[in-house]
Amino acid sequence: MSTSAENIAEKSVLLRNETKGICTLTLNRPRQFNALSELMLDELQSALNDIAEDNCVRVVIIAGAGKAFCGGHDLKEMRAHPDEEYYRFLFNKCSAMMLTMTQIPQPVIARVHGTATAAGCQLVANADLAVASSNATFATSGINLGLFCSTPGVSLSRNVLRKHAMEMLLTGEFISADRAAHLGLVNRVVEPDLLDGQVVSLAQHIAARPETAVRTGKQMFYKQIEKELQQAYAYAADVMARNMMAVDTAEGIDAFIEKREPAWRE
Repeated sequence: MSTSAENIAEKSVLLRNETKGICTLTLNRPRQFNALSELMLDELQSALNDIAEDNCVRVVIIAGAGKAFCGGHDLKEMRAHPDEEYYRFLFNKCSAMMLTMTQIPQPVIARVHGTATAAGCQLVANADLAVASSNATFATSGINLGLFCSTPGVSLSRNVLRKHAMEMLLTGEFISADRAAHLGLVNRVVEPDLLDGQVVSLAQHIAARPETAVRTGKQMFYKQIEKELQQAYAYAADVMARNMMAVDTAEGIDAFIEKREPAWRE
């Protein structure tokens, strides 16, 4: 890459690349450990909104440039605006982006190659799936600065058991990738040189599945998990009945019965 091309790339806080239905969004503020500045949040929000309407995108990967995955919010930017209304605006902006990640129809995979702290750890917890390098580390470290990681705690507490979530939130201590996998924060841990292959393989595996089933399943998962058990079953039964009427569902079942490979139409 030429020097001018490098400068252009670094000015773009979010890089987007698409290959065969897989869209990779790369946080591109390596010198700031990919901190979630206002601009970064706006770019992520815009990209996710666009992807939600793009039927060609089947899976989204969120990655980070440089040594860190994401170091959380941009603390220098925050301290430059010491106003409660500004902070409320900023955290609401971040929360809206995190919600959009769960609301878009495509599954989102976090590719975690390095440190993920505070809102960066939230980004991992908020993704539908996460694959981490064995040298990645995780922390909700705001407590060390006198700031309890309240918004990161929302997604963290929905991924790991309460006592483990509270320990991370109250101590701010870093945990290893293996510990994160044990707690349920990430799905898989691989050696650094295998990370890209594992993430792409997972994305391709999902992208090869019928689109209607994947999109229906993601929406159903997040809606049912917040419902009371009886309501969740009623909602899931309704979704599943409608899913059964899809052309690809009929083809998949027929192929299983006939002991052949399905010919997906989507």
